Amino acid sequence: MHICRQALWQMILSIMLIRVVPPGYPVPCCEGLQMSRRSLFFERTHLEIQECGKGEEKMAKEKKLVQSITSRDEDFAQWYTDVVREAKLCDYSGVKGCLNYLPNGYALWENIQADLDKRFKDTGVENVYLPVLIPESLLQKEKDHIEGFAPEVAWVTHGGMEPLQERFCIRPTSETLFCDVWSKTVQSYRDLPKVWNQWCSVLRWEKTTRPFLRSREFLWQEGHTIHATYEEAEERTKMMWEVYKSFVEEDLAIPVVAGRKTDSEKFAGAQDTYTIEALMHDGQALQSATSHFFGNAFPDAFNIKYADKNNELHSVYETSWGLSTRIIGAIIMVHGDDSGLVLPPRIAPVQTRVIPIAQHKEGVLDKANELLDALKAAGYRAKIDDSEKSPGWKFSEQEMLGIPTRIEIGPKDIENGQVVVVRRDTREKIVVAIDEIAEKLGEILETIQKDLYAKAKAFLDDHISTAVTMDEMKDAVQNKKGFVKAMWCGEEECEDEIKAQTGGVTSRCIPMEEEHLSDVCVCCGKPAKHMVYWGRAY
Repeated sequence: MHICRQALWQMILSIMLIRVVPPGYPVPCCEGLQMSRRSLFFERTHLEIQECGKGEEKMAKEKKLVQSITSRDEDFAQWYTDVVREAKLCDYSGVKGCLNYLPNGYALWENIQADLDKRFKDTGVENVYLPVLIPESLLQKEKDHIEGFAPEVAWVTHGGMEPLQERFCIRPTSETLFCDVWSKTVQSYRDLPKVWNQWCSVLRWEKTTRPFLRSREFLWQEGHTIHATYEEAEERTKMMWEVYKSFVEEDLAIPVVAGRKTDSEKFAGAQDTYTIEALMHDGQALQSATSHFFGNAFPDAFNIKYADKNNELHSVYETSWGLSTRIIGAIIMVHGDDSGLVLPPRIAPVQTRVIPIAQHKEGVLDKANELLDALKAAGYRAKIDDSEKSPGWKFSEQEMLGIPTRIEIGPKDIENGQVVVVRRDTREKIVVAIDEIAEKLGEILETIQKDLYAKAKAFLDDHISTAVTMDEMKDAVQNKKGFVKAMWCGEEECEDEIKAQTGGVTSRCIPMEEEHLSDVCVCCGKPAKHMVYWGRAY
């Protein structure tokens, strides 16, 4: 194998580095990640060889792209980390537990935000923005709420060099701020309802963090509403719950189990919490969005009253609902494979990448760019890879990034008036006439969207077990992965006992339409009140 002079010198320098740097010592690289001395040697040498070599050397480099991702079945946690890193979605910042959202990851969040925001506004939601700091006195007005968040609150104690007379917390959530605004602005029934939402970040001092799934600062939306009647507030709570369910299933192609949380699992200070729970490839649940009915506990604590038509004062009823960047983690874990991301077309920042083949030949690049312009004009989110990298490398990168399709076009394709569309999810190659691509690509993308949902739904259905005894419950948890349906007496003590006996399984939700699996609780044998979905959760 031929090695150019530059690469040879790089090998020598790398060998010297190995001798100088102690074994196992981490060596920083340019992308902020760390590599061992051994991996640094092979990485640098390998890359230099590929830049200088041809043929089989290029093939080796293309394989390296896939090899950099651990198999899901070998180590799911490492696979997840590898995909996040290789797809350049985010990385850890200099602030422990906080993330840098990189362009690929933030673009995905922007699409989520745009699609969900439209759904909100179609139901009458208005966007606002409230301060990031909350005075301690405000936070203390609703004791149940502050007790639930107290371990995670970060406090600001100084303004510049001067100590503050009152501490401010960096918002972990904003119920108190919204209530403070409404206490000063809502006076009459004419002022109701208030249906507000804000897109922002919040800070919760988590002890353990993981990209997207759990970080100290994360991005989200939090909706807050107040209403004149109990019924109207309850209707809004369930409405937003349905909005989340339809968005996640239709746009993200993720099927969910939906229902109401048990008292021990509901949001701090809420009367009822409604949730959608998605099942990840490793069999663990991910709480993907929640909608809370607060009743009038919060408003009464802030003395929010309105005068009706008879000038009589009444309490208002409050709701709150939210979805965060952890949903990106769900997209990764539900749809991804051993080659990287697999993004649903409706939410993908790039829906197709045009890849010219033999682009050095006359007319190929011109035709590829002409195709790109036509796709953009037709409304597709399309890009071109006209770099000097090999086609195989470009294919691997497109797969790693999860771009739903790639369009290959080379001299023979141009001669035949066609292109080759390759699906990311199945790698199926579809020959399409150039003058039909604008229409056919839409059909292919919609098929991918439906197929991704069908595949995920089949996985979910295949990983729901039923248990009527604790032995069956423990067997299902130990030998199967996914949700377990079982009856429950309604007592928190039994929830705790199930968690203890199963090694961490918790109640995920009580579905709106409950099945009658047994007359008695799976744990204590007392008369059952509800059927519950149980599972391990992130």
